[in-house]
Amino acid sequence: MDKTLQRIQSIDVLRGAIMLIMALDHTRDFFHIDGMTGDPTNMETTTPALFFTRWITHFCAPLFVFLSGTSIYLQSLRKTKRELSLFLLTRGLWLIFAEFTIVNFGWSFDIFFNFFFLQVIWAIGASMVVLSALIFLRYWMLLALGLLITVLHNILDTETFTNPAMDVFANLFLLTEFDQYPLGGDVKLLCAYAALPWTGIMLLGYALGKWYQPGFDALKRRKLLLTTGFGVIGLFILLRLNNGYGDPRPWSEQKDTVFTFLSFLNVNKYPPSLMYACMTLGPGMIALALLERVQNRVTNVLNVFGRVPFLYYLVHVYLIHFLCMILFFAEGYTLEDNFTKVMGFGFRPLENFGFSLGIVYLIWILVVVLCWFPTKWYERYKRTHKQWWLSYI
Repeated sequence: MDKTLQRIQSIDVLRGAIMLIMALDHTRDFFHIDGMTGDPTNMETTTPALFFTRWITHFCAPLFVFLSGTSIYLQSLRKTKRELSLFLLTRGLWLIFAEFTIVNFGWSFDIFFNFFFLQVIWAIGASMVVLSALIFLRYWMLLALGLLITVLHNILDTETFTNPAMDVFANLFLLTEFDQYPLGGDVKLLCAYAALPWTGIMLLGYALGKWYQPGFDALKRRKLLLTTGFGVIGLFILLRLNNGYGDPRPWSEQKDTVFTFLSFLNVNKYPPSLMYACMTLGPGMIALALLERVQNRVTNVLNVFGRVPFLYYLVHVYLIHFLCMILFFAEGYTLEDNFTKVMGFGFRPLENFGFSLGIVYLIWILVVVLCWFPTKWYERYKRTHKQWWLSYI
């Protein structure tokens, strides 16, 4: 096999793995009995199984964004700066548009679009728009900027803004307090992914791409990935033990050793803290090193999912919500209930709805199996066709 293809495949395999894990989190949102009312990271109410079901999905968004940055570097090897800048601008704007429309509808099933919930697709799109301007800078400047943003943005953890316009800007780009902002009438906006910290992670992924350029020694790359990965994990442990700067959610001693350990791992995702980035990106780099020389049936399947992440993202959100809607009507709810009772998402009551965690895992497996067929078809189509729009989906 061509070495360049093998290196790219390791990236796609890891991306595919995190895409499947992402579906677990979203299946839990829609089908777990406490999916809309409970917090799986609340030390007072969670269980180890529920906590780790949520915790493992923490790796999805940062690695998704990180590997997007790596893919951008690989594209820079075959595009001019101007071509890459234009592509990042147009694709970023497309992703932002998609977040507000087809993605948002998949989450809400609200034909009136009364609520906009900005998540990872928004973060990637906004980061690409920013990177479309920064891409003209030298490589070391982009690396330095990624490090500075990731390391220093927690300075803003305690910052507050009294100006309404600045508060909205901060929510979209700097930090997140989960405030809902009125856009007019009954329409509201909530941003779960403040763009700037995710831009920092994308820039770090871009910098990592240098280790994947043609001619780079594979053994050296694996050593760098392992050394850097373990170093980043070590930094996380040191920062977390210090319990100071780097995360706004300090750990504390709990009722027993297990829950104290859970508290230690319970770092802040919204926005992604420095400790959160270290906890997730470190293992991600180790996984990249270990996956490079692995090829079997499992990696072949993951490779398919990883090659068409946006299409898979859309399919899995719509599929999970559609299955939830079937359960909604099967339990005796009516269409009128969806408009008169408080719902978490469309056709998803807040309380007394859903299953135990074990059943959620079974539904997740069903979702993954059903997603395989359209994903496999599109991956094959994309691999054998060259239309311009394929690079946007």
